[in-house]
Amino acid sequence: MVSTYRGKGKDFTITSSTAFDQKWINGKNTYDSISNVVDEIFNSYLSRPEVTQPILTQYCDGKRVSCPEFMSQWGSKALGDDGLSAIEILRYYYGDDMYINEAETISGIPASYPGYELTIGASGQKVRQMQEQLNVIAGDYPLIPKIRVDGIYGPATANSVKIFQKIFHLPETGVVDFATWYKISQIYVAVSRIAELK
Repeated sequence: MVSTYRGKGKDFTITSSTAFDQKWINGKNTYDSISNVVDEIFNSYLSRPEVTQPILTQYCDGKRVSCPEFMSQWGSKALGDDGLSAIEILRYYYGDDMYINEAETISGIPASYPGYELTIGASGQKVRQMQEQLNVIAGDYPLIPKIRVDGIYGPATANSVKIFQKIFHLPETGVVDFATWYKISQIYVAVSRIAELK
């Protein structure tokens, strides 16, 4: 299947062929290591000044298929093994005008990550919001204990977060990091919508 972006005035084409592009297909197998990385970076996107077309990458195993001119899986791995950061690898292939940006808001999510981990001793509106969402989730997941919504991250909140993390296969730290924040938001939105349908 090819989406004809050229027919829409664009100078590129996106396919569903893994020979050219990568595509997530519902029901196909996924891997925890990849899921964890996606959870950490899903609000990040690449940009180049005044460039709107997709950035070409290719799968090249380095044995049967070689593509030295384009970013490749194993070429990137080798650069990472040499100590290059993600942005350094991207700039190696695409030039110094490549940037990694973070979306400030994400469609369907009540509020974006505060930019710092929520842990015992934290307080404020972000803690309160997370407590409210956990309590709504606890209505559908009774193993998660309901907590006092006071905007103070104490031991009871940490325990509730830890149980949430266990249920949803996240590292059981009791700390709301980036991945936990967005998983809480995702599940909160899901159970809220189910409640609206009842």
